[in-house]
Amino acid sequence: MNLNSLKKYIAPALIVATTAFTSCLHQLDTVPVDPNVDTKDKVYQTIEDYNQGLAKLYAGYAVTGQEGPVGNGDLGGIDEGASQYLRRYWEAQELPTDEAINCWNDPGQPDMSTMTWSPTNTLNEALYYRVIYQISLANQFIRDCNASDFDLSSQIAEARFLRAYSYWHALDLYGNGVPMVTEENAVGAELPMPWGQRHDGDELFNYISSELEAIIDTDNEQHLVETNESLFGQANVGVAYMLLTKLYLNAPVYLNASVLPGDYLDKAETYVEQVLNRYALSLDSKNKVSAYQSLFLMDNYEEGNEVIFSINYFGNQTRTWGGMTYLINAATGGGMDRDYMGLPGWGGNRSMTSLGKYFENVSDDRDLLFYDNSHTPEISNFYEFNEGVPVMKFRNFDSNGNKGDASFAEVNYPVFRVADAMLMQAEIKVRKYGTHDQGVFTRLWARANRQGQIPAMNLTNILAERARELYWEGHRRQDLRRFNSFTSSEHVTAWPYKGTNTSTPNGINNVDVKYELYPIPSSETGANPNLNQNPGY
Repeated sequence: MNLNSLKKYIAPALIVATTAFTSCLHQLDTVPVDPNVDTKDKVYQTIEDYNQGLAKLYAGYAVTGQEGPVGNGDLGGIDEGASQYLRRYWEAQELPTDEAINCWNDPGQPDMSTMTWSPTNTLNEALYYRVIYQISLANQFIRDCNASDFDLSSQIAEARFLRAYSYWHALDLYGNGVPMVTEENAVGAELPMPWGQRHDGDELFNYISSELEAIIDTDNEQHLVETNESLFGQANVGVAYMLLTKLYLNAPVYLNASVLPGDYLDKAETYVEQVLNRYALSLDSKNKVSAYQSLFLMDNYEEGNEVIFSINYFGNQTRTWGGMTYLINAATGGGMDRDYMGLPGWGGNRSMTSLGKYFENVSDDRDLLFYDNSHTPEISNFYEFNEGVPVMKFRNFDSNGNKGDASFAEVNYPVFRVADAMLMQAEIKVRKYGTHDQGVFTRLWARANRQGQIPAMNLTNILAERARELYWEGHRRQDLRRFNSFTSSEHVTAWPYKGTNTSTPNGINNVDVKYELYPIPSSETGANPNLNQNPGY
């Protein structure tokens, strides 16, 4: 595994490559309209220029514009930091679950924690347009590469992966009815049609799978490099296999079918085996921290055997009030040791007893939760950060205890990890055969030094283990949906504030099924009559 990172490409890309694109909010594809902005004919003159354009696609998940943290953002009409891709995606996957809750009273913010959002929620709107904007950039980059005389096959393959990755987010969050636009569509020629008229149709699902399967095919000129040929944080065949596993394992949710043809699980099983053939658990403690904690610190770029894909941050070179700067600051406040966290703290996100219960009365290296006299685990006042369970999973330090940039985080965000793949493989086995051996639990518990009797391998225990291993890594909403436990409660107990901004002893067991998907923003459906709103909104 090449443990170098995309750092050398991202920083210049923020200045050079982005001049080919202008800011947008309610437009799916963009073209330069300012005569003072350089066009692609001036920007793309060498292969290195195209590499910097590709780096802009990667940087789109990490930062918000050409300057950062404010002043020249990609999207207009919303706070630049609050609209950052990772910040919005993380909140959408974590806040309405049993793992996280936010205490801010900003417009739209409480609704994200209580599963009470509407089509006019500004934070949901920011997420939608951030995802669509990222797809637009990939489309334009692919068009530009196709028009070039250079051999840009590998760059196009990576751009196709990044587009599929964002389209997967769109499918997971909004369903099959998002706008259908690829490099084949003329920019601005007409209002786009949806991928399908039904939110649970298979059109976008099939497109994503076909794109990913094409770029892992070595017989295809446009194919991804192998894992040992890529930089840390760069798309490669292992990353594509991981995304394919996610796609096929979640197929029943995306296609709204309780039973799917067996080949869906067969494909998920095949792809996850390809992942596990290429990666392995990081088992050794490093310097001053455990093997587990080393995955979430500044030098986690050294954990390329386990971290399959990442969004990379480099302090002052990736300035944003979103991303890892947001995740660490929002988790820090009240009576917590701010010096230990490495950033000053904004006091916004914490967890609840529903997450803490997975670590009760058992020693476990993964228990990076915080208790002291200034914090009470139970939440009676939704807006009081000192009530709840603070989480110290990410810290702006390296494994030797060296502190990072004083203002902007230097921790890379682990998008996919091999522990996730191991748990998915076990889940696939249980879903296919009804049972599986306890080997995955044994290995994860051994790394975490967790004591006690290894539980039986069933779906309820797999979901619980996913909470212990993967909490606050942006998977929980997706997991709960797949286990019929998001708007229902098949495998988990309802958590506080589920579906309501009033705390009740056990939460609400079931909420309106419409919240399984986020709504397409009213601004989008109003501007494009071809689109249909998701059911219930």
